[in-house]
Order: sequence, then structure tokens, then C-alpha cells
Amino acid sequence: MDLIEISYFDLGLAGLLVILLAAVSWWARLGIGHRLLIAAARTIIQLSLIALVLEALFAADGFFWIALMATVMVLIAGREVASRQERRFIRGQSFAIGTLSIFLSGFSVTVFALLVIIGPDPWYSPQYAIPLLGMMLGNTMTGVAVSLDRLTQSAWDHRAVIENRLMLGETWQSAIGHLRRDAMRSGMIPTINAMATAGIVSLPGMMTGQILSGTTPALAVRYQILIMLAIAVGTGFGTMAGVLIASRNLFDGRQRLRLDRLQTPNGSKW
Repeated sequence: MDLIEISYFDLGLAGLLVILLAAVSWWARLGIGHRLLIAAARTIIQLSLIALVLEALFAADGFFWIALMATVMVLIAGREVASRQERRFIRGQSFAIGTLSIFLSGFSVTVFALLVIIGPDPWYSPQYAIPLLGMMLGNTMTGVAVSLDRLTQSAWDHRAVIENRLMLGETWQSAIGHLRRDAMRSGMIPTINAMATAGIVSLPGMMTGQILSGTTPALAVRYQILIMLAIAVGTGFGTMAGVLIASRNLFDGRQRLRLDRLQTPNGSKW
């Protein structure tokens, strides 16, 4: 079956529906109409630009350009992790923690999948490397961001409990252990829920796209299973790494809770 092309007119019809939704939200006084329009505009612009970039990468097919693209994607994901935290660390430490966690997990799992499981020739083929890395980074970024935000906010809210446990002789690991576990669970639960409902409640995006492009359902399913398992591994290890690094950063060498390393929601230090 030939792939049915979507014209710019068709996209315009979909855009009109978004404008209609924004108008209804304005009428209902939800206060999100302008944010919805800005998000839709960003989606159109960003995806249009990335299409041009990917076409250039596919044409060049050089390791340097693909590595450069991957590096930019990891850095942007780290920045998004920092921006989604209500109480981020000072002096760019949230960006550093997020970037390192994503690199150790999502990037590493992507390289492993390309080298060992999929095995394209060359292994960094942009047709496989860039989409796979994008899906890995997007999900890992969300898990790390949620877990770090949960950890720093919980440490702030329970600072008296943590300090009392430290005064009773507990180590910093023990004093904040329950908060670390809650933060890790909060970062991993969305991925676990997505895996549990895949194929029953929803058809994942990559599988749907492959089927629409003419790939057999059986092959599309195998690719989707691979992607979801890789995402689970990347998100899990990324969440654990981020929480472990961030929780250690909340204490100094004398095992004192240092909330002055966090910014308040308005951007100032505590």
C-alpha cells in the first residue's frame, strides 16, 4: 500500500482545530490558551527545522555530524531537566547533574542498542541513530526531571525531619533514604505505566508510524518492543543516577544538610 501524503492544507485544518481549542479554553477562562498556541507554534517550527537538519545528515552520513547532533541533543535535554525543577541547584549544577545522568543512561543504552542489537552498517547510520536517540533522550529526560524535582522539593519540605535524623546519629544516606526512593519511583512510574498499557490501551507512536509507512505489523511490533525496553532501562538508570548524584550534593563533607545550594522558586538562594 502506498503511503498517503499529507499536504500543507491538511496540516492547516489540524491547526484550525488547535485554534478552536485555544478559543474554547479562553472562553472557559482556563488561562492556557496562549500557552497552547505557543506550544503548537514551537512544535511546527521545531519539527520543520529538524526535518531540514535530518535531510542534511542523511545526505552527509558522516560520523562527525551525527556525533555533533547527538551532543547537541544531550545538552538540550540536560537544560530541559534543569528548567523543569522548581528548586534547582545553584551555579548550573542542575544542568550538570541532568546532562551527566542522561549521558550515562540514555546515550549509553542507545549506543549499545545500535552496536549489539540492531547492528546497522555503519552502526551510526542516522536513519537509526538519531530517531532512537531522540526517543531515548525524551523519555529519560522526563524521568530524570520528575525525580530530581521530587527529590529537591521533598528535601525542602522535610528538612526538619532530615536534620533531626542527622542529629540522632544517622548518616546522610539513611536520613534521606526514603526521599530518594520516592523520587526514583516517581521518575520511573510513567514509563512502567506506558509499558503496562502498550498494545491494549494505546498503540505507541513509533509502531503506528511504521505501520502507516507500510512496515508489516509484526516487524513494527518487534521494533516497538525493543524501543520500550530500551527506554525503560535508560529511564531507570538515568533516574537512579540523577537522584544519587543530586542527593549527595545536598550534603557537605561533614554530612550537614545544605539547602543553601538550592534556589527558591523565584530564582534566589535560600
